[in-house]
Amino acid sequence: MIAREWKCRCPKHQTEPFLRYLRETGIAESSVLPGYRGAQVFVREVEQGSEVTLITFWESLESIEAFAGKAIGKAKLYPEDDKYEIVPDLVVRHYEVVEQHIGEVG
Repeated sequence: MIAREWKCRCPKHQTEPFLRYLRETGIAESSVLPGYRGAQVFVREVEQGSEVTLITFWESLESIEAFAGKAIGKAKLYPEDDKYEIVPDLVVRHYEVVEQHIGEVG
């Protein structure tokens, strides 16, 4: 399994609206593709507002191509991203998942 990590920063007042938009765009688009195995979203406060980290999980690098195209190391951005004043990382990172331990949340 491959983990795909992408990050951006956004003003604090845009965090919740951007998270809704992220679910409606990148997560919704990727979740219906073959090879998609799930996603996790992390948010932390930083000096400039919020840092959002999206990690999607995929069966293989080839399955990521169906979402991102041949240049899988390049971030996939959406037309209305600017509306949320994000500062996106333009490069994504891929990791081989060698272990995963998930307990109950809450």
